[in-house]
Order: sequence, then structure tokens, then C-alpha cells
Amino acid sequence: MHDQEACPACTNGSADLLRYMRLCVGVLLMVGGCAAPPRQAYDALEARRTQIVGFENIRIHIDDPRPFQSGDDPWRPVTSKAQPAMLAMSGGGAGGAFSVGILSAWSELGTRPKFDVVTGVSTGALIAPLAFLGPAYDQRLRELYLSDHARDLVDLDWRGFGIFSPSLLRGDALRRMVAENITDDILRRIALEHRAGRRLLVMTTNLDTQRAVVWNIGAMADSGSQHALALVRQVLVASASVPGILPPVSIKAVVDGKEIEELHSDGGSSAQFFTLPEQLIIAPRAKGKEKLHIYVIINNALIPEFAMSPERAFPIMARAYAILLKTHTRQGLMALYNFAQHSDVDLDIASIDAQVPYSMTDPLNHHYMTSVYLIGYRRTVANRLWVKRPLFTKAGFRQAGEL
Repeated sequence: MHDQEACPACTNGSADLLRYMRLCVGVLLMVGGCAAPPRQAYDALEARRTQIVGFENIRIHIDDPRPFQSGDDPWRPVTSKAQPAMLAMSGGGAGGAFSVGILSAWSELGTRPKFDVVTGVSTGALIAPLAFLGPAYDQRLRELYLSDHARDLVDLDWRGFGIFSPSLLRGDALRRMVAENITDDILRRIALEHRAGRRLLVMTTNLDTQRAVVWNIGAMADSGSQHALALVRQVLVASASVPGILPPVSIKAVVDGKEIEELHSDGGSSAQFFTLPEQLIIAPRAKGKEKLHIYVIINNALIPEFAMSPERAFPIMARAYAILLKTHTRQGLMALYNFAQHSDVDLDIASIDAQVPYSMTDPLNHHYMTSVYLIGYRRTVANRLWVKRPLFTKAGFRQAGEL
């Protein structure tokens, strides 16, 4: 039998192992010491009654039943148009460049509606405020999605690559980007449009309650609260914070005099895009009036995209997650299509209908964003963008450079 105690190699090896274990424990203790303090505990009953101090009627759960309200309703657009128009933009990360391409071409053609309602989820939420304010902000959107500065948003959190932290990225760069583009002047302009009857809505997911929350950005901007700008920025960052990739956003609320912190993250966890039932969008249509027109931009591909999957954990999980998102989006579109058919709503859908090379290890790749921008731009100019019903397959997939 080998005598470990008498063997210098084994003795040294045991000592090295012991030192290594002590080092690991020390690192874990240091990381634990850097962790955020625990939040104030609250329960499900309290969660239903939380309020944001200084704001009233600026958020609802997407599954809340909301009866018809007369009078001054900050959720219902006020319009005299024969055909009110709504724009809903989905999540999709770098795929948001697809929406930017559509909006740019639409503006150049002079056919872009002045939307009565604009909604956004995730990357769509970041685009929504500037899209809501109109073509004057197209150049700023192009700079955000087409310049090399987009890569600056990848700010890795080196604390174990997210193993010991809430996310892989710190999120500081995203917060700076939102702060630079959502300014006091932008908020004032959104408030003016809200007063004119237009509505800007963004969705987050409350991680505590597992419910989707719709935020009325226009009502927040028009609230008069000194905290409006900070809260709007928080909501936009939260909507774009994909769980595990970017840290969730802590939003302070109050219930029964107790201050608590809700954790909000990517609205895409709940739905990749959202619209609202017709009764929340316009009053019942008078005889002879035209119907509501909803435009939905999916900043992703709905068609199957072939790629050999590496037999490693992270690529497999990423691939499976992409499949889940496609399925989620398809189901949402089918539900919306059925709703539109039964409610006499005019529906137009756009999605990325060409397979563009993409890598999860380079999420804000300049070539990818330029390619999907051009798909949106060229399809719009050629009047070959919108479809009236969801299409999930395409014979002979187009390449990215083709119309």
C-alpha cells in the first residue's frame, strides 16, 4: 500500500489542495461581501397594492381587466383620425436595427404615419421614444444602431463572468446610453405629445410577481414629478435588460407606508411584443369610420434558421432559447391575427425574412446590424415589407443582400 504520509509528493499535493480550497473559500467570501444587501421582504398580497410615490395611473399589468373609462383617460388615445394607427416594436437585441431601417425608409418615402400609439419591448422599448417623436430623430436612431459605439454596450462583469453576480454585463454602458438619449428636452416633447392625445407605452417584467407591467411613458413625462426623468430611464433600461445578460433594475415602490424594491427586467420574458385590446385603444367605432390599423415590427427572424449546433452547454442553451423566442413570438402573432380578424382591425406585420449570420459571442456585431437595417430599409422602399398574416416559413430563404 502506498504510504501517503511518508511520500513527500503526496504531502505537498495535499498541502497544495488545502491551500487551493482555502483560496476558493476566501474568494467566495469576498464575492459574498460585495453582494447587494437583501431587499425589504414583501408578499404577493402587498405586491398587488404597491404604488410609485408621486405618480398615479402610470402602469398596469397587461393581464389586468380594465373597464371602459370615460373622460380624461391617460391610457386611451384622443384622436379625430378616420383610421388611428398603432406601432408595436418587438425585442430582438441588435435586430432593433431592422426597425430603424424601416422607420428611415418610411420617412424618406413620406408615407410614415404619425402613430396614435407606439409600444416597445426590450430593444423596441429603446427605439420607441424616438420613433414616437417622429422622423426628426431617425438620424439619432441610426447612430445608436449602426455606429461602432454599439459595441461599447458590452461591458463584461468580471466577477466570475456572472457566476457570482446578477448578470454577464454590468449594464453601466446601457444606463449611460439611455441617459444620453432620454434627456429633459426629450421628456418634455413626449409630454407635449401625450397632452395632444398620443400614447407611448413600454413593457417590463416584474421578476417578483412574474407579471408583465405596461408603463405609460407619456403620463410619466406629463406627471410634473421631479423624479419622472429618472423613472422613465429606469423603465427603459429594465425593459431591455435580458435576464442573466444585464442586471435587473430595482424600482422603489410603497405599500402600506413600507418602502420596497421591485425587480424589473426584460419585457421580452413576458411577450416579444404587445398591443392592447381595441377597447383600450379607441372608443367604439362610429358607423362609417375606418378601422384601427396596427403595424407590428418583429426585430427577429420567424423563419427557421439552419446552423450546426456545437455540442457544448452554452451554445446549446443559447440555441434552445432562440427557438423558445421564435415559438413565443409566433404564438403572439397568431393570437393577434385572430383578434384582428374578429375585431375588424387592419393588421400589417414585418419581420426579418432572410437568414443573416449571427453569433451569441458577438451580440452587437456591426455587420449583422447593418445587414438587418438594409433588409428593413430596402423592403420598405420596394414596398415588399408588410404581410397581412403571420408567415413562419419561406421557400428558398433570401440571402441578406437580396430584396
